[in-house]
Amino acid sequence: MPGLVSVKTLPDTPPLRISVPDTPPVSNHRTPSPLTNKQPSPSSSRSTNGKKKLQPESPTAAQSPPDSSLDNPDLGPFLLKLARDTIASGDGPNKALDYAIRASKSFERCAVDGEPSLDLAMSLHVLAAIYCSLGRFEEAVPVLEQAIQVPDIGRGTDHALAAFSGHMQLGDTYSMVGQIERSIGCYEEGLKIQIEALGETDPRVGETCRYLSEAHVQAMQFDRAEELCKKTLEIHHAHSEPASLEEAADRRLMALICEAKGDYEQALEHLVLASMAMVANGQDSEVAAIDVSIGNIYMSLARFDEAVFSYQKALTVFKASKGDNHPLVASVFIRLADLYHRTGKLRESRSYCENAMRIYSKPVPGTSPEEIAGGLTGVSAIYESVGEAEEALKLLQKAMKMLEDKPGQQSTIAGIEARMGVMFYMVGRYEDSRIAFESAISKLRATGERKSAFFGVVLNQMGLACVQLFKIDEAVELFEEARGILEQECGNCHQDTIGVYSNLAATYDAMGRVDDAIEILESILKLREEKLGIANPDFEDEKRRLAELLKEAGRTRNRKAKSLENLIDPNSRKTKKEATKKWSSLGFRI
Repeated sequence: MPGLVSVKTLPDTPPLRISVPDTPPVSNHRTPSPLTNKQPSPSSSRSTNGKKKLQPESPTAAQSPPDSSLDNPDLGPFLLKLARDTIASGDGPNKALDYAIRASKSFERCAVDGEPSLDLAMSLHVLAAIYCSLGRFEEAVPVLEQAIQVPDIGRGTDHALAAFSGHMQLGDTYSMVGQIERSIGCYEEGLKIQIEALGETDPRVGETCRYLSEAHVQAMQFDRAEELCKKTLEIHHAHSEPASLEEAADRRLMALICEAKGDYEQALEHLVLASMAMVANGQDSEVAAIDVSIGNIYMSLARFDEAVFSYQKALTVFKASKGDNHPLVASVFIRLADLYHRTGKLRESRSYCENAMRIYSKPVPGTSPEEIAGGLTGVSAIYESVGEAEEALKLLQKAMKMLEDKPGQQSTIAGIEARMGVMFYMVGRYEDSRIAFESAISKLRATGERKSAFFGVVLNQMGLACVQLFKIDEAVELFEEARGILEQECGNCHQDTIGVYSNLAATYDAMGRVDDAIEILESILKLREEKLGIANPDFEDEKRRLAELLKEAGRTRNRKAKSLENLIDPNSRKTKKEATKKWSSLGFRI
């Protein structure tokens, strides 16, 4: 459960998993609360004196006919114990599910008026966990939504623990079905409850902050992720020894955030400090994993010799500790293949790709499908970059097939489909491209990522596929939606936003909406002249297109902006071939 145990932060953190709580809330013999480490006060929730309390409507109420035996206050704890024992013995989760449903009903019936039943809340947590173990996440959600309504936080730490645990488990469940935004909302609420109960500097608050920071990284919300990770570092710095394992995990996460934001020097500093902490604690395998991350940073900084040294160090350790055929060894092969491709050593790059594929084709026992799929996508990116699109597509299709039945992988699959859409487009398979983008967009909408910059880029790319298929009306809708998202997320001066502007202008031109096309092209040129500079190779093309449209409309350009022709565009390193992908003479860009 997040916030209750230490979360190991790695760049390849697997999807969240939910397990049945280790300690059932049976009778009055509860163990100390993980929220407070204090012995909870005895509960009166099963007392038979007084009126029964009206609990939140139970999602299990209609699953079986009324059973008068459930009114027995001793039955709930007994049934809950049976549920846990059934799971432990391996007799089958369906039998455990029946016990857990009946236990929850019994606790609900025996609840006393005015006394929120913590036993009911905890039994609902167990019931939801069993649903999740069966892959029935949609049924777990209403159970947990009922559970978080039961505790009364004002009644003390026991209730705060129940509310905190419920919100975090609900967040995990949403994460498993790809509802990242809802998941984060639940985690944020859980953190708020925990802080109110423990204060802002408690070490357990630090663990929850790091867990929530990882969720924000997954959602590509890096500013909030950085804020939470800094808070985690401050808490662990106050409560842990110098160079602790907790601090090392925090710094690895902070390095990941800094790398995502393009602050490579700061990321490198965090990784070096994390490596020193791991060395001090004798964690050789973790040091090797950090060396891989350091190599990634060096490669981003074009310090290729240092990157090779870091990768080779990690490779030596992984081979010695894990064996020559371990997926970690394959992952380093992929990084070396990418490095040698970037430096023009294509023979060495292909050799490392083949070595990695040899390992993934015969994985060692214990290798997860997620590890293999991640490796296949990495190799496919290299094949794509050397122009072997068909081979890259085969690898992506294989990776997607391995993930399609795995919970919590919808965003990953959407990313793979988006890459496939781009490759289909590049080889002229435009209908396949549109279908791949459409599927990716559907998944991203369902997972709550409809406001991310990545979503805006995918919309733009699907629009281009629609243009190739002469589905102009559909393309316009996609470009317009992409424009709104990218203006919000990136600003109107970002190259992705300007690319959508250009595509939208070309589409308006194709539809005969010349005035709208002129307005957009004039705004693009104004942005380049006033803010971005005109050295970008697209400037002349946009200027030519505008002149043609103005001539057609019998108008001249309204130029009020001062010329900045002497300024150099910071993006001028891109060649025209890299920056644009044309359709006919309209100037569409991907």
